[in-house]
Amino acid sequence: MASHWNELETRFTRLEPQLINGPEKEAVSILHALILASRQDGSGQPTSPDLSRSFEQVANLYKTAPAMDGPAQNPGLPVGVQAPDFSLPDASGKRVRLSDYAGQPVVLVFYPLDWSPACSDQLSLYQSELDTFGRLHTALLAISVDSLYSHGAWAAVRGITFPLLSDFQPHGEVARRYQVYRPGNGFSERALYVIDPAGVIHYRHVAPRLPEIPDIGELFAALKALQPGETAP
Repeated sequence: MASHWNELETRFTRLEPQLINGPEKEAVSILHALILASRQDGSGQPTSPDLSRSFEQVANLYKTAPAMDGPAQNPGLPVGVQAPDFSLPDASGKRVRLSDYAGQPVVLVFYPLDWSPACSDQLSLYQSELDTFGRLHTALLAISVDSLYSHGAWAAVRGITFPLLSDFQPHGEVARRYQVYRPGNGFSERALYVIDPAGVIHYRHVAPRLPEIPDIGELFAALKALQPGETAP
């Protein structure tokens, strides 16, 4: 175990200078410090009151982040067209392709940025409904322009277990292909796509304004229409 920790520490030391200064780097650095402190009692868990409060502070950074607003600038791809395939890394660096999920429904969640208020609330909502997505045999993939390092830290503190994919390099390429990239902001619209088992866009929603979280009941209705024996409304 000691050699494993030493290897991780070496990797962090090598990667840390590559992180761009900002809230993502701050959060990653705080998490690193928390992990080091948690190892002092050999439990691998943050047990001291001060450490627990520090972790909670990281988890709640989104509450003090500046709010984003503005009307939608893009309509998104229309229903009925083939969804463009893509290959993006998740927080661990593993490449994820849309075509990996051929034969089952997929929800693509385009969101502006990690650590922002509405994005934190939206993805936490989906995390709380993972059992429902599972009963609907649906894969859930979230995409933003954040780095995989930011995704890793954000997923850890928010408890998100479904894939967060990094559309960081080339910047926003997949969002552009789905016609939801906002070039003036450098991030995507808040948008949802439901892809049917044949890879065709079955449902699309682009939030009229950036802070507006899409109605989850409407999303589930679109997914239920794809279930065997169901028909679209």
